[in-house]
Amino acid sequence: AVIGRAGAMAAAAMVAAAGGGDFSDLREIKKQLLSVAERSRERGLQHSGKWAAELAFALEPLPLSELPPPPVLTEEDARDLDAYTLAKSYFDLKEYDRAAYFLRGCKSQKAYFLYMYSRYLSGEKKKDDETVDSLGPLEKGQVKNEALRELRVELSKKHKAQELDGFGLYLYGVVLRKLDLVKEAIDVFVEAAHVLPLHWGAWLELCNLITDKEMLKFLSLPDTWMKEFFLAHIYTELQLIEEALQKYQSLIDAGFSKSTYIISQIAVAYHNIRDIDKALSIFNELRKQDPYRIENMDTFSNLLYVRSMKPELSYLAHNLCEIDKYRVETCCVIGNYYSLRSQHEKAALYFQRALKLNPRYLGAWTLMGHEYMEMKNTSAAIQAYRHAIEVNKRDYRAWYGLGQTYEILKMPFYCLYYYRRAHQLRPNDSRMLVALGECYEKLNQLVEAKKCYWRAYAVGDVEKMALVKLAKLHEQLNESEQAAQCYIKYIQDIYSCGEVVEHLEVSTAFRYLAQYYFKCKLWDEASACAQKCCAFNDTREEGKALLRQILQLRNQGESSSTDVAAPFFLPASLSANNTPTRRVSPLNLSSVTP
Repeated sequence: AVIGRAGAMAAAAMVAAAGGGDFSDLREIKKQLLSVAERSRERGLQHSGKWAAELAFALEPLPLSELPPPPVLTEEDARDLDAYTLAKSYFDLKEYDRAAYFLRGCKSQKAYFLYMYSRYLSGEKKKDDETVDSLGPLEKGQVKNEALRELRVELSKKHKAQELDGFGLYLYGVVLRKLDLVKEAIDVFVEAAHVLPLHWGAWLELCNLITDKEMLKFLSLPDTWMKEFFLAHIYTELQLIEEALQKYQSLIDAGFSKSTYIISQIAVAYHNIRDIDKALSIFNELRKQDPYRIENMDTFSNLLYVRSMKPELSYLAHNLCEIDKYRVETCCVIGNYYSLRSQHEKAALYFQRALKLNPRYLGAWTLMGHEYMEMKNTSAAIQAYRHAIEVNKRDYRAWYGLGQTYEILKMPFYCLYYYRRAHQLRPNDSRMLVALGECYEKLNQLVEAKKCYWRAYAVGDVEKMALVKLAKLHEQLNESEQAAQCYIKYIQDIYSCGEVVEHLEVSTAFRYLAQYYFKCKLWDEASACAQKCCAFNDTREEGKALLRQILQLRNQGESSSTDVAAPFFLPASLSANNTPTRRVSPLNLSSVTP
């Protein structure tokens, strides 16, 4: 049935209202948010309704005279009202088949959407029940939603006849995505965003289908203020964190400073660039503002885990358990807690519980893979990581995890492929580059290995190991001058951080430099390094021996060499402040594909 005239006018008004990407009239934006929150709830789209309501709550309250009017009812709406009211009450009680039964033959847009959505959710519920009953979470789910094909046929007829509103287009897109028709789904979601720009669900679905920045460039998106929220979200997903943070800052400046959604997204962005202190402080602030929030708390628990903050993680786990122990995020937090206590079997059990609650929950698959790695169960780990990639191909942790498992299995070619994928997703992450370098080293492709180690140092080496590995490569290739340069830079970096105790390779560096300067007949530098060697247990004897040799040669009248081209010890030009940390694109390693 064609949309009634009043319905069409209401839809057109919402499109017109959302037009324009500026935030000058926040009252108008608040009206739109309240209106779309109500319309989403009427159709059973709880998450979109919640998102709009949270955003509206962050803005100043409206006076009575400015509150949005109730939606205009059409003739069809009036005819379907009884059936819709009854079916919606069944829908809210999750009796989807019953709701669909009473909505058959309804012609109004709202009732038709609820009819189709009930059938879709009924199929999803049956699929999930079957998955939980028949399969362990690590088996490949062969269960399909049987309703999808029928829904696609019916919705595509409506689509061709241009009888779908923004919500109908959104549902059609979801059905296409579930049937793996990604290209068609993207087109439909873009159309849905044009027809009803205020519906966050369509934008979010679009986010999940865009794999890179190039793809984003070719989308013709509506010019509306909602696009700013979409771009900030997609930049976070694509690891373009600087751009994402700029967008979120501009949204805060525009008047959304109280939005818990934006605060949580900023915390997630800092988590993604491993700025742990900043992310932790934002999450703590968020918990004060919204103490019963469960969303994103699994990300917060990842940060507490990385920092080994047992008491805080224990408190968070107990707190979430009191709020709702059967939420996916709660299970992940408890899993992280047990993992930190090295109770890996128990941790894996909680991640499995999370996956029974939601088999498409990405974080749980990846974390479960990590647990199986700890338990030395590589085949289960591989399956878990593969599931994570099926859910989201942009999950670099799963690609990196697969690389690690194949490294344990001593399969360097596989390993190389997975590390390369992880590196493409995180070009500025030194851990991926160091792993790639080690892989190339095992495959005896030393030139590529050198490239990787140098790049890892250039982007800001997290674990401070890239220079040592590079120096050892130069040693292997008898490039003693370059090896010495690398060790010098490494020592400067370590001393500038004040972490000398933790780094075992410092003694190796001093030993190599002492011997190098000794060969170059630079006695002062050699004895300075040899004295440093005496401070470490593993190089003490060699340091003493070298000092004795230098003393002997000096007594014999050997003068210090001046004509040997050698890097003078710790030159000022290489001081730690000059460590380059800049954004770079992924290495072009395709030429050496094994």
